[in-house]
Amino acid sequence: MAEFQYILYLITGTLTTYWELMLTFLPILLLVEVPLLLLIFIGILHWSWGANEVRKHAHPSISFIVTCYAEGKEIEKTIATLVEQIYPNHIEILVVIDGAKENKETYRTAISLIKKYKNTPNKTIKILPKWQRGGRVSTLNAGLSEAKHELVINVDGDTSFDNNMALKMARTFANPNVIACGGALRVRNRESSFWTKMQSLEYMMSMQSSKTGMATWGLLNNISGAFGGFRRSVLKQVGGWNTHTAEDLDLTIRLKQYKKRYPGTRLNFSPRAIGHTDVPDTFKGLMSQRLRWDGDLLFVYLRKHKHGLRPKLYGWGSFGYTLVYGVLQAVLLPVLMTLFNLYIFIFYPTTVVLAVLSCLYVIYLVFIATTFLIYLSLISERIQEDREMLLWLLIYPFYALFMRFVTAFAMINEIVRRSHEESSMAPWWVLKRGKRF
Repeated sequence: MAEFQYILYLITGTLTTYWELMLTFLPILLLVEVPLLLLIFIGILHWSWGANEVRKHAHPSISFIVTCYAEGKEIEKTIATLVEQIYPNHIEILVVIDGAKENKETYRTAISLIKKYKNTPNKTIKILPKWQRGGRVSTLNAGLSEAKHELVINVDGDTSFDNNMALKMARTFANPNVIACGGALRVRNRESSFWTKMQSLEYMMSMQSSKTGMATWGLLNNISGAFGGFRRSVLKQVGGWNTHTAEDLDLTIRLKQYKKRYPGTRLNFSPRAIGHTDVPDTFKGLMSQRLRWDGDLLFVYLRKHKHGLRPKLYGWGSFGYTLVYGVLQAVLLPVLMTLFNLYIFIFYPTTVVLAVLSCLYVIYLVFIATTFLIYLSLISERIQEDREMLLWLLIYPFYALFMRFVTAFAMINEIVRRSHEESSMAPWWVLKRGKRF
């Protein structure tokens, strides 16, 4: 009898501890994660209802700015897919080569492409060599200074595109109120490793799905630096791209401030304008990339733009969204989650830890599976190909949790070491001349 009472006592105590821990975590889940998912799902549904509308629109001439550094012969894929765009008006392709004196192979490849495509109708290729390396921002601004057309699209030199991409982007800009638009990126080397498969799912759900949904509400978080379209006049008015790192997020913030001053203008996202990019295929490469990306979030939000994140400059909608999902969820929540996991591992029995983590796994698996199914049925233009990723969803919650830990480390790394100053996107002398925030 005494043994039974003791076992009952242990079970009751374990359950009480379990629910105490779950109740500690649930407010974050209910107040932050669930509302965001609902906004994304409703936004995607709203977008899908109007996605197939036939709209009469013009086909403006386009200037593509191709940023190149050390891609070598790989830029031929990018240029070829731009030349092969099915588009009824003129396309100007500005190939800007940073550090052309050192990157001779990239420069020679670019020169050869002018000869190869010189007779292509409605396509013009122009090479802009920057002999001394100045970094990504200076490369983009050099291209902007030479762009002739009002619709400017910046792309990375190692990215390729579907041949209807220009049409899809131009369709978005048929609305005169759209001042900028992000393009969708797919993982080109998905089959290379476990890490590329996880990133492929991440791009589908965390990037394509969330951007499609939130753009519908006028709350697009970021226009990717690898693929984004802009009205040249607006881009010049806000000062083009700015030095330091995370130049895409920095520009998006300034465009949101522009949007507040000119009500009615909007930032959009085109999930059917498709680009294909290679992602890191090794653990080391992925960690290096994410430490840079995640550290940049803290730098941009809490250092560079700490005085600019105000309702007066942003508007209450964008300010609230950025505060909750830009600062709280992306910067602070990973740190809190890491501390929460360390706390339960240190102070609670293994059975309680496993019970809590199992419950959280099931919750997030439901969220992830629902997001993926909505993406698959409403957004994906390659349903058969994407459906092959279904089984990998079972592993994805572990990857997502691990990346939260990486983000937490990146935040601490940025606070302690100002790691954004070690960015490979610009040489040290360029960052040194920039303002220290």
